[in-house]
This record gives sequence, C-alpha cells and structure tokens, in this order.
Amino acid sequence: MQVKSLLNRVSRFKSFIFQRVNLVEEGDREVIEVEVEPRANSRPICSGCGQPAPCYDRRAQARRFEFVPLWAFAVVFVYRMRRVNCLFCGIVTERVPWSEGKETVTYAYRSFLATWAKRVSWQEVARYFHTSWRKVFFSVDYVVQYGLEHRDLSGIKAIGVDEVAWKFGHHYLTVVYQLDVGCRRLLWIGQERTEETLRSFFRQFGPERSALLGFVCSDMWKPYLKVIKDCAAQATHILDRFHIVAQANKAVDEVRAQEARRLSEEGRAPVLKKSRWLFLKRRQRLKGPQKGRLRELLSMNLRTVRAYLLKEDLQQLWEYNAVSWARKFLRQWTRDALRSRLEPMQRIARSLRKHEELILNWFRAQKAFNSGIVEAYNGRLKLTLRRSGGWRTFRAAEVALYHTLGHLPMPPVTHQFW
Repeated sequence: MQVKSLLNRVSRFKSFIFQRVNLVEEGDREVIEVEVEPRANSRPICSGCGQPAPCYDRRAQARRFEFVPLWAFAVVFVYRMRRVNCLFCGIVTERVPWSEGKETVTYAYRSFLATWAKRVSWQEVARYFHTSWRKVFFSVDYVVQYGLEHRDLSGIKAIGVDEVAWKFGHHYLTVVYQLDVGCRRLLWIGQERTEETLRSFFRQFGPERSALLGFVCSDMWKPYLKVIKDCAAQATHILDRFHIVAQANKAVDEVRAQEARRLSEEGRAPVLKKSRWLFLKRRQRLKGPQKGRLRELLSMNLRTVRAYLLKEDLQQLWEYNAVSWARKFLRQWTRDALRSRLEPMQRIARSLRKHEELILNWFRAQKAFNSGIVEAYNGRLKLTLRRSGGWRTFRAAEVALYHTLGHLPMPPVTHQFW
C-alpha cells in the first residue's frame, strides 16, 4: 500500500488530493514531504466568512504543515495557498481543512501531541517528536478550548471547592470539582483564593445551574462560606471530616510545641523531643517501638496528652449515622474542649460550635460526599504542576490542569493515532 493510500485512509480532505510523496533530507533527519493540490474545478473557501469564492491568485512559495510522524519519519504537507476574491471579505487567503490561520501544525498532529502531553511532560513531548515547547503548548490549548466549548455541564448536583498553592510566595489557585458519582472532574480554575474569584465561577456557571446544585463541599475559609451561601443557598453545604481532623492535628501539634519549649526553659527532661508524629499519626500506623514510646508518654501528666486524648475522642464523631446523635456527641466534645484550658483546643471547639450545622450536613448527605475526593484530585493537580517543574504563567498552568483533570471531549479526527 502506498503512503498516499494510507493518508487517504486517515485524513481525506474534500476538494484536495495528495499529489506526490517525496523522501527528502532536512538537516540531520529525513522528512516525508506530501504535496497537496486542489481538485480540478474546486472553489476555495474564504477564511473570513467561510463561503466559496472565486480564486484570485496562488502564492508562489508553498507553506509547510506538520503532520503525524510515520515510522520515525517526520511528515510534512506542502501546499501553495490560494487567495480568493470574496464578495464580502475582499481578497483574502483561503481556508484549508487541515489547519487554521497561520499555524504550521495540522489538527491531527495537534491532537496527537496533546494526547502524549497527558502522559509525559511537554518538554519531553517536544524532544521526542523534534518540535518546540510552544507548538506542544498550542496543541494542548487547542484541544482544551475545543473541550471546554463542547463539554456537557448539565445535571451537576455536587461540587467541591478548595484552594491549592501553585507558586512560591503564597500564590493560590481556587479549584472547583464535580463530585457526582460516575462523573468526577475538574470544572473550573481561578487565580488566587478571594471572594471575587469564587463569585466569578458562579457567574460563569450560571444561576440556572447553580440553583440545581444539591451539595457543596468546602473548608472553613470565610470567603468561600459567604459566596456559597449567597450563590447556592439551596445546596447542602458540607464541612466534612478531612478539614476538621486536620485542624485538630494542628491544634495538638501547637500544644506539643508550646509544652516542649516550656519544659526546656524550666530545665526539665525533654520527654517530648522527637514525638511529633507519635501524636499526629493514627495508632494503627504506628510501628512497634513507636507504640511503646506513645504508651510511655500517655502515662505522664502532660498538656499534650490531654490534647491528644481530646483529638482521639473526636474521631468517634464520624462513626455516627443519625444526625441527632452526632449533634449530641459534638456538643459534649466541644464542652469538654472548652473546659480543657488548652487554648488551641478551645479555639477549634469554638470553630466547630460556630459551624455545627455545616458539619452535621455530612451526616444529612449520608456521608456520600466529602472533601476527601477533593483532596485526592488536589494530589493529582499538584503532581501535574510538578511534572514540568511548574509553569511561569497562570495560562499555561490552567491549560495543563484542564487537559489532565477536566475529562474534556477531544476534537474529532478521521483516524485514531493512539
């Protein structure tokens, strides 16, 4: 089978034919050049209005368009562009079906590069296929823009909102995920973690879709709480166990650090030295020597031990199924924490008491939605950011994250190359 026959199988273009195929040397590599010609009596298409128009003239110099490599040979379409004399647009260059504007990369090659860019870093894709990072970026941007325009946003019932650090210097991204069973994906990315950032998501999402939301998961960040209350008041707003446990661990660690400094200043034995993870890890994950050391510490009259026992008692909250029993336990625990005379634990108790109804929403939702899903996606998001050593611009990071986590539809191609 000839190369022209293969090309006609994978990329047949109406009103154009593959004329000749030549193997030429280009620098230190060999390239398959495919000459493309318009069919006889075919009328070119105006690039402005998209209507057929009479041919005005033809460029003397041919343009080259990169296509999908074949057997480690680069493939290039060579075509002398025509100009049309359009009644509405004047004299303009024609539109060709394999590329757009002044781009030198075909649609098929863009999809090919973008597919590889999901698997390895963009720099590696550029190096493997002897192209530039810029061409890989614009290929990914092309499929992302197509996917965003053609994705289905109907029927979304549950979303999760969180912030992720993406650059040094306290630079954050606000991310929104869809959490529905059977369809979990990245919905939206915004720069910084402000109230206005999240409001811009709801404006783009639309009031009609926002009114259909049933569940929203988030942490206790005040701007998020306010915006969700304003824009999705009918939804069940869930503050789940992940962020509460994280705050409890932070409070215990703060008590431990304060007491370790106090013992050092008083000249007493440093019994809390190298004990941080003994109090923060789950008991099931402690090894033999660590369990013995923890038992020894728990027998001492330490403020850290009291904070640790309060944190461990809080774990019982998540075992309840009924909202009424969970409420009763939570109120009893907050009373005990407020009487503990441990400021970090008192602070978290006041916070839990303030957000009691939002915490109990986790039980009202029958534990079906939680921010653990959000944190799992955040891990994949951070991995994507680290894979190429980070991105200098928000635009590049946005494109990469949509491409990797958005589950976007791909542009149609005649033949699947992967």
